[in-house]
Amino acid sequence: MSPLSAPAGIRGTRGTRLAAVVVGLCWMVVLFDGLDLFLYGAVLPGMLDDPDLGLTPGRAGDLGSYATFGMLLGALSAGTLTDRAGRKSVIIGCTVVFSLASALCAAAPTLGVFGLARFLAGLGLGGLLPTTITLVAEYAPRGRSNLMIGLLMTAHQAGGILAACLGLWVVEPFGWRSAFWIGVAPLVIAVPLVAKFLPESLGFLIARGRTDEARRLARHYEVELPAAAHAPTAPPGRWSALAALFRDGRLPQTVLFWGASFGGLLLVYGVSTWLPTMMRGQGYELGSALSFLIVINLGGIVGMLVAGRTADRFGAARVAAVWFGCTALGIYLLGVHMPLALTYAVVFLTGLWLFSAQTMVYATVAGRSTTENRATAVGWTSGMGRFGAVFGPWLGGRLVDGDAEGYGFTVFAVTALLATVLMALTGAHRTDG
Repeated sequence: MSPLSAPAGIRGTRGTRLAAVVVGLCWMVVLFDGLDLFLYGAVLPGMLDDPDLGLTPGRAGDLGSYATFGMLLGALSAGTLTDRAGRKSVIIGCTVVFSLASALCAAAPTLGVFGLARFLAGLGLGGLLPTTITLVAEYAPRGRSNLMIGLLMTAHQAGGILAACLGLWVVEPFGWRSAFWIGVAPLVIAVPLVAKFLPESLGFLIARGRTDEARRLARHYEVELPAAAHAPTAPPGRWSALAALFRDGRLPQTVLFWGASFGGLLLVYGVSTWLPTMMRGQGYELGSALSFLIVINLGGIVGMLVAGRTADRFGAARVAAVWFGCTALGIYLLGVHMPLALTYAVVFLTGLWLFSAQTMVYATVAGRSTTENRATAVGWTSGMGRFGAVFGPWLGGRLVDGDAEGYGFTVFAVTALLATVLMALTGAHRTDG
């Protein structure tokens, strides 16, 4: 592999402190990303019960897909833009977009306006995740890239827990709109902090020939420049970074990554949107159903840390394949009405495997990409996966609308099995990704 083929990592104690700053700030914005994403599923039962809206399960599935379609476009465009304009500016721009869109959701007078707001939110949400993953991978201490990515993504699950708490504590007394007003918080909390303290990627600055800027940044944080400082390159053409994903025998692997991401995000967004409603359809009370959303995200937090640590030792692709297989079993069991304590245990384990399996897909792509096209590779893998994210909520809505919630668990389980096969075919025996 070339010197730029994987995140170089930052050496030394001060480098570790710098990585902590980057991970901490990115963790904060990803927390708000997760809050906004999971908020719709958390308040959906309240929206369905609101007679003024006239919302049906089928229409609710359509609305859920609007956001994920926006995320598709956001991920595809942000990846290419990030490799040209830089990581920091894209992170700030995406956070501003989904924060303002949350305000529009809260004030939406009609379902049409609400759907437009969710689409706009998706543009920001879809661009943020691959960009923060790229930046964290580039600042991670050497040999700890997968762990740092897993740590970053615990914020997404923490955002899901926060969303579920809002669904439990805010929606009933204050109405579902109040939860979306809270979603405006990153505009005044996160954006100023990121603008002031988040450094641009050293590898990006060097790859673009901005070596003086990179040296000033390295002196400021008292870290060494990446070893590839001698190899600046011009900004890639609009399509050259994308075309690189298909050259030199990379076509089969790229397609497999996209397919696995499709299946993984279908599961993440389908389950996140419809889990409370589907569990209520299985006979659980609304309070318990929303509690399942908290538990599955708690499992997700643990899973990110376990998967990241395990992937640094055995390879992210291998972990993703095994985790998807375990996810299939967990989701299938959720379709069986069990004692409540056992159900909570299965929900927790399903969350442990589900969310980190998809994250390890991203980690594999980041680890097998070059500095010049890493954001594009991760962005397009995320973007192609967003087709699954669009399809998942829509599919869940159709199943619930047809009183076929039980079949939803089987469909999601089969999807997880397919993702297992696809990740295994990418070369799960390798340990470089």
